[in-house]
Amino acid sequence: MFELKRAGEKTYYVDCPAKIGICLTDNGEAYLIDSGNDKDAGKKLLKLLEENCWQLKGIINTHSHADHIGGNGYLQRQTGCKIFARGVEKAFVCAPVLEPSFLYGGYPCKDLRHKFLLAQESEASELSDEAFPKELEVLSLKGHSFDMIGIRTADDVVFLADCVSSESTLQKYQISFLYDVQEYLHTLEVVEKMEAKLFVPAHAPAAEDIGPLCRLNRQKVFEVSGKMQELLKVPMCFETLLKRLLEEYGLDMSFEQYALVGSTVRSYLSWLRDQGKVQVLFEDCSLLWKS
Repeated sequence: MFELKRAGEKTYYVDCPAKIGICLTDNGEAYLIDSGNDKDAGKKLLKLLEENCWQLKGIINTHSHADHIGGNGYLQRQTGCKIFARGVEKAFVCAPVLEPSFLYGGYPCKDLRHKFLLAQESEASELSDEAFPKELEVLSLKGHSFDMIGIRTADDVVFLADCVSSESTLQKYQISFLYDVQEYLHTLEVVEKMEAKLFVPAHAPAAEDIGPLCRLNRQKVFEVSGKMQELLKVPMCFETLLKRLLEEYGLDMSFEQYALVGSTVRSYLSWLRDQGKVQVLFEDCSLLWKS
């Protein structure tokens, strides 16, 4: 699935597993919003641009997860285009090994050093760079990742990156990746009140009304946190809690799941701890969590 869809007079998106935006200028130059998950995605994008006589001028990365920056390296080498990213995301784009290292909490073994978590390196500039297209509005969408952004185009099309997931995605993965739960809930609140001609989430169908999906994603956050608090009526260590949650949701354990879901569960625990809804106990050189 790699189909070009028109969203506005000068705005398009590529319908693929992590949707990619294309914003055109008056002189036929193109800016991508994200670049797909690997070199092959980069090749497909370049071919698509050439077929439409669009010259790639730059790539705007909403955040640094590999499925959004995987085509950066190939496209930059082929075209010399600039890449833009914000804050911590820029550091991860330039040094992608930071992503699996962060998820694992140490140097990642080979099981985690693959294209789904580790993209190719590319050079990126801050959004404040003078070459950043002035006609695009940057939206702060923190929570799923450190400094994730969205983009509103001149056609009033809003690209939402990973701040909402589709109902089918939520049912499949249950515990969607989050870095900061409090920021994520704030982002959902802000996005739910937004108005636009069209909303384009990376992992859900484009929609004119994004409110129902925001509410569904918020509901899932409270469902997961509620299950955790229920399980933690009995004190347990992190590993036991993770095991119980995976069992509750019928999820299989793999090294990648351990890293992604494990990191997210730790973020939930931090949020619950800061709210005073869970406490920590130290017994027999073990850290235990308890509601």
